[in-house]
Amino acid sequence: MKTLALTSLVAIAAAFASAPASAQWAPSKPIEFVAAGGAGGGTDQFARQLQAAIAKNDLAPENVVVANKGGGSGAEAFIYGTGSAGDAHKLIFGTSNEWQLPLVTKIGYKPDSLTPVATLAVDEFIVWVQADSPYNTIMDLVNAGKEKPGAIKFGGSQSKDVDQTLVRQIEAATGAKFLYIPFKSGSEAAVQLAGNHIDANTNNPAENVGQWRAGQAKALCVVAPQRMAYKDKVTETQSWNDIPTCKEQGLPIESYQMPRTVFAPADVPAEAVAYYTDMLRKASETPEFQAYLKTTSQTPRFLAGEEFKSYIADNAETSRKQFEADGWLVK
Repeated sequence: MKTLALTSLVAIAAAFASAPASAQWAPSKPIEFVAAGGAGGGTDQFARQLQAAIAKNDLAPENVVVANKGGGSGAEAFIYGTGSAGDAHKLIFGTSNEWQLPLVTKIGYKPDSLTPVATLAVDEFIVWVQADSPYNTIMDLVNAGKEKPGAIKFGGSQSKDVDQTLVRQIEAATGAKFLYIPFKSGSEAAVQLAGNHIDANTNNPAENVGQWRAGQAKALCVVAPQRMAYKDKVTETQSWNDIPTCKEQGLPIESYQMPRTVFAPADVPAEAVAYYTDMLRKASETPEFQAYLKTTSQTPRFLAGEEFKSYIADNAETSRKQFEADGWLVK
């Protein structure tokens, strides 16, 4: 009997040893990149550049498709992601708006309704004016906002979002007062500036570069502690590095950045999150994507796991304090 039992155990062990190891998780149908912004905006461009890098470098076994859901300042995309709990074939692309929107408006999702995957880069912010504007520095614009409070039309993407938050910081730091006009996307604000319908806008480099290159907009300054690194000419006469910092021109704000973030729905397998983290990391390192970051002067910065979660917590607390001071905080 002992011999028979031992023989049986040996047979069972051999069967397990010869069984194939469980396959690593991978997408089994097309992956949907949901951009929390309108077509042509910064979030849309970012998602599509990653889509192209993934396709060209064969980084996923399935196709990637991009869908725009920019309604409600991007909330449409986050609500859609919240309603897709357990669906491991959707990724939601946004910015800090994922955790900031619920602070300023009653909305159909909570920040922890989605699963943080990664931040891939941060956008600097530039203050732009019309090409023939009389304002040549940020302080020229500020002084006009002091002399005629509310007369300067300052455009941006969405209301109570990153663009308006920066405008409020400029107002709070200087005593100027602007008329903020929200548009559906940063690209729309750039078009409105080029058409002389607004006097200024704040935008990341990607959303105004076309108008800048075409001579339809003028960059006053970048809200950063130092000038942007890229020195290749973008216009006939200027590179990103030629744009002075706002602090150089006398504005007492040293830095303002916006992360480019990716989330998955809740309740997706940890293996899927790990898969997408690795896929996005590889895509962010491709020559094509690095060239895109250089062209748009975005700063590479990859955060994932606990590091990304800690970044969200810190930024959310900073935002909460500002929104409370501005009277925007939802009670």
